[in-house]
Amino acid sequence: MKLGLLTAAFREQTLEEIMDFASETGLDCLEVSCSPPPGFFRRDVGPGHIDVLNLSEEKAKEIRERCEDKNIRISSLAWYANHLDPDPEHRAVCHAHLMKVMDASAMLGVNMVTTFIGRVDGKTVTENLKVLEEAWTPLLRHAEETGVRIAIENCPMWFTDEHWPGGKNIMTTPANWRKVFEILGSPCLGLNFDPSHFVWQQLDYIRPIYEFRDRIFHVHFKDTRILRERLADVGIMANPGEYMLAKVPGLGEIDWPAFISALADIGFKGCGVIELEDRAFEDSPESVRKGIRLGTRYLRNFII
Repeated sequence: MKLGLLTAAFREQTLEEIMDFASETGLDCLEVSCSPPPGFFRRDVGPGHIDVLNLSEEKAKEIRERCEDKNIRISSLAWYANHLDPDPEHRAVCHAHLMKVMDASAMLGVNMVTTFIGRVDGKTVTENLKVLEEAWTPLLRHAEETGVRIAIENCPMWFTDEHWPGGKNIMTTPANWRKVFEILGSPCLGLNFDPSHFVWQQLDYIRPIYEFRDRIFHVHFKDTRILRERLADVGIMANPGEYMLAKVPGLGEIDWPAFISALADIGFKGCGVIELEDRAFEDSPESVRKGIRLGTRYLRNFII
């Protein structure tokens, strides 16, 4: 198993600078944010550290050589968007960019893309499943043609009234995973499993590792702390941001030895990356680095 970081937290640094930091910190890999130019920016996605719209063979070779020099692997190219957006024009733009990310991933020899399935606003999961095949079949066909695997994160993308209210991703529970995999079927489609989202949903984050062992392509290491007094006041039907906090691994409620032990049980030898969304470590580039170092120091007790 390889340990790394998601570059999205490094908003002011270049890929080269992040690679230097990762190497110095003793990390093995990077999940590289590949957001499009301004207009689709969201706080939690971060800047595009690889410009997939203008990636040339020469630039790809340069990135590969730098990775080799720093002994850093790129685990995935990341573009987290709502690929079931109800606005056909916006959905088409999202799909076009995801295909560009796939092309770049293939060019770099990474062959992995991390994203969301998405959700049609205001519709039930059952209604969303009815449009899933039509929306995703062209994307999966492109993935198969380019030899790229797509790992879907299980984040509901529901936090506050301002931040994607009501949720923008149906790939959130084992029950929904089964339905999506049955409908789409492609071996290119799998999971980017983040246990933190299961904590606040009151889901078991260990058992699904065994059932979906062949679908776990990538892992996010992020912790969660439940604010019990707030939860007792607002209840589970409130916006999750009212009663939970994203934390650096080791500072929340996840049993990391048990989680990583289960990954070892299934023979997972892929990449797990620290996704820093802990607001206690976001106020400056140095604070971000401190958060990553802290999470790395903790997780290295279990991943060596």
